[in-house]
Amino acid sequence: MNERIRIAVFASHGGSNLQALIDGAEQGTMPADVVLVVSNNRKAHALERAEKHGIRTLVISDKQFPNEDSYANELLSNLREESVNLICLAGYMKKIPKLLLHEYPHRILNIHPALLPKFGGKGMYGRHVHEAVLAAGESETGVTVHLIDEIYDHGRILAQKRLTINVNDDPDTLQKRVLKLEHKLYPEVIAKIAAGEISLE
Repeated sequence: MNERIRIAVFASHGGSNLQALIDGAEQGTMPADVVLVVSNNRKAHALERAEKHGIRTLVISDKQFPNEDSYANELLSNLREESVNLICLAGYMKKIPKLLLHEYPHRILNIHPALLPKFGGKGMYGRHVHEAVLAAGESETGVTVHLIDEIYDHGRILAQKRLTINVNDDPDTLQKRVLKLEHKLYPEVIAKIAAGEISLE
């Protein structure tokens, strides 16, 4: 990708990773722009973050549509309208429809708060991940950016960052430390994709 990447971010809650991507675009650390923010939750703070930066938002849920295809087609039409060429999931709590996977092959990224393939899969999100990591007695954890496919947290891994677990870490302190890594890694990965250092194919 030689031109500036046009990103749609899908987020369900706070959107701190969305903010990291917006900051990366505005500070020039990645040659990309967030042009659309999609959420299934109209109360998501991510929407406020987007509006503050003049980014178009779309609140959409599969429950509004008679079937998955009509829902997916509405999503697609909005993505095409903004000429989106990369989708970044940032705490998005809905499964991506198959039609979107088909229309954006190797173009949908997710960030996960653990070292996949460990501690991934359905139900492994947010604090649940950090609880599981600590319960398993792991000595390290980290962050993974990966391509998505039809199975939760399963697609090809693009990059990881690691951190050592401290003896006094609890799920909350671990979550905060891992989140800082997420905010660094996501923009870095997009910059490397733009530079051709990470291939999506």
